[in-house]
Amino acid sequence: MEKKEVEQHPLGFFLPENTKLLMLGSFPPPLARWSMNFYYPNIQNDMWRILGLIFYHNKEYFLETKKAFSEEKAKAFCREKGIGIGDTAMEVIRLKGNASDNFLQVVTPLNPAEVLAKIPACEAIVVTGQKAMDTLIAMLPPVEEPKVGSYSRFTLLGRVFRLYRMPSSSRAYPKPLEEKAAAYKVMFEELDIS
Repeated sequence: MEKKEVEQHPLGFFLPENTKLLMLGSFPPPLARWSMNFYYPNIQNDMWRILGLIFYHNKEYFLETKKAFSEEKAKAFCREKGIGIGDTAMEVIRLKGNASDNFLQVVTPLNPAEVLAKIPACEAIVVTGQKAMDTLIAMLPPVEEPKVGSYSRFTLLGRVFRLYRMPSSSRAYPKPLEEKAAAYKVMFEELDIS
């Protein structure tokens, strides 16, 4: 049996000083699937289309070309809106060599207290998939897992946070783009991020 390689996370957390919301996925896809050197880099992933639709009424706002997202626009947006981005896994083994969460074995999860200590204005965490939720919840004090489209609360570092569970931005999650965007829009309104 061949031994699978442990893969280190290729990006550091992106944590603007004004981070109010921390967005967490599971782990980036293999490098061959990247269209930019930033989070949600796969052109097939709809996260930047969801955000473009909500904030700019244009699902193509973050596209640099038909096959690439604009890293500069994505980072500028996150800085302006106070959105930090990271992942719940720091080291993984890809059981099938693809981007599917179903075939990711988390070797080293994030340390939520360490990350949240760096962003004192943060009020909420949003996870964008079940693997991310499972990994994060295992590292938090007891917290009820929220249903997709809603949140629960937890306390860490003497602060109360909202934990949101939003629809996956992966095309494998069978919901129309507009429906996913509508769920995210409610969260941004609740957090007064406009």
